[in-house]
Amino acid sequence: KPREIHIVPELPKTRSGKIMRRLLRDIAEGRELGDTSTLVDPKVFESIARG
Repeated sequence: KPREIHIVPELPKTRSGKIMRRLLRDIAEGRELGDTSTLVDPKVFESIARG
């Protein structure tokens, strides 16, 4: 079970529409983000970080 749940306006998705779960995990665990070059909108992380 998750310890916390955050509601965000948008999830990081690739150009093919897949959710980038690895990057969500990196954010949740406070790790440095890996490759974000395949994201549709790299600015989505700003809203997630504030969330």
